[in-house]
Amino acid sequence: MAISPTTISLFPLKHDQYSQLFSSRNKSMFGLNLATTKSSTIISTKVVSKTSAESLSSMIITRRDKEEAQHLQQEEKSSDEDQTIANIWRELHGEDDWVGMLDPMNPHLRTELIRYGEMAQACYDAFDFDPFSKYCGSCRFTRRTFFNSLGMTNLGYEVSRYLYATSNINLPNFFKKSRWPKVWSKNANWIGYVAVSNDETSKKLGRRDITIAWRGTVTRLEWIVDLMDFLKPINSNKIPCPDPSVKVESGFVDLYTDKDENDRFCKFSAREQVLTEIKRLIELYPNEEISITITGHSLGAALAILNAYDIAETGINIACDGTTMPVSVFSFSGPRVGNARFKERMELLGVKVLRAVNLHDVVPKTPGFFLNENVAPALMKMAEGLPWSYSHVGVELCLDHKNSPFLKATNDPVCSHNLEALLHLIDGYHGKGHRFVLASGRDPALVNKASDFLKDHYLVPPCWRQDQNKGLIRNTDGRWMQQERSKFDDHPADMQQQLKQLGILASDDEQHKKFQ
Repeated sequence: MAISPTTISLFPLKHDQYSQLFSSRNKSMFGLNLATTKSSTIISTKVVSKTSAESLSSMIITRRDKEEAQHLQQEEKSSDEDQTIANIWRELHGEDDWVGMLDPMNPHLRTELIRYGEMAQACYDAFDFDPFSKYCGSCRFTRRTFFNSLGMTNLGYEVSRYLYATSNINLPNFFKKSRWPKVWSKNANWIGYVAVSNDETSKKLGRRDITIAWRGTVTRLEWIVDLMDFLKPINSNKIPCPDPSVKVESGFVDLYTDKDENDRFCKFSAREQVLTEIKRLIELYPNEEISITITGHSLGAALAILNAYDIAETGINIACDGTTMPVSVFSFSGPRVGNARFKERMELLGVKVLRAVNLHDVVPKTPGFFLNENVAPALMKMAEGLPWSYSHVGVELCLDHKNSPFLKATNDPVCSHNLEALLHLIDGYHGKGHRFVLASGRDPALVNKASDFLKDHYLVPPCWRQDQNKGLIRNTDGRWMQQERSKFDDHPADMQQQLKQLGILASDDEQHKKFQ
């Protein structure tokens, strides 16, 4: 599925300055159209156009690329005539640990990876990063219009709940706060969402899919230093675990479990919010086959792995008749989360994790830069009790951005960590030793949405995605002001009851004693 915004708007210059800057030839090249409205004069830059011969896509993708992509699509179609996502979805979600599906790359698995990657990317595209906005730290769109507002109309999922975390922990490069004196929340940040496939999409997928997407970090990597502290037993934060030697990074689990009872948005922890919503959705579809899929990029990938472990350990994915609903993680550029015992516990619980990473990205190499799963087993055994010994979980799909003819051979760590770039690499990957050819027609211009990674001769401006007029509108007096947003959803009225049913609220102490 190729999802991208159709237009962006640029506003740094006046109308007459634009006229001088762009000749008619340049306007044609970039697909620029001047549109004058009562409130403002804007320039809309078409990013994706299947019909225009002079769109960026046609400039970037050569005829040879198109012909080779068509040839590959024909080969994949003929080799997978009897396969659909609906009848192999369990294999696609790791039932056999993706054996034989990564090299060569299974086309259906590529589709799934890109789809879940785009759901993780939606967390960035929807988040209000602007400190001059009174809504900074929130989602820019209402839950009911979320995917439509992002141009993801045909995704086939509906957002059922937003997730919030408290910003009281020391994480300044992840949490964003407004400069306004009166804000939507003083201590909360929007951190992701829960979505469920609609009836039509569920039929195509072969099951009802509950997806949790966690927001990560997109521009700055200082959060690594902010969060990387030490390993601690996961059950010390009241997450059930029978083995006290199972440890996770303290910063990750604090972010997942902390709350602020004085703030209406984070008076329940992210953990409490997501577990109650998953339970509610499972009960909403009692007679259907259900999958639980968690996705995230960067720090969001770490939260996704913690969340998946929690679901399986708590047993929310076990139906009344004893049927186990598969729990899978599609992780993008994620760091290590826990120690070797945590990895073993995840495998024992049957949680499946597929980690897509860029070879040159530093984040997946941390924490545990020196003591990790790559050192000799004997040394790892000796270092098992140390608070700096980490191990990745699941199966890794390692890609190299230097194999893409579209990307600069840069060592910029922010580019190497970029999610849109990683989705671009997944789209062009067909197996080790195979030529890089984009399979789905996903627009390479998306790579530069929030980076400067595409080669300059493709003429795609860096960091091109911007909000129209920085979110300002003209009022009836002709003055520019921030537009008011709809009231934010916080939590269901029966949250306390749901937590009691899960055994999280009333019987925390009993549950903790159970695993001592």
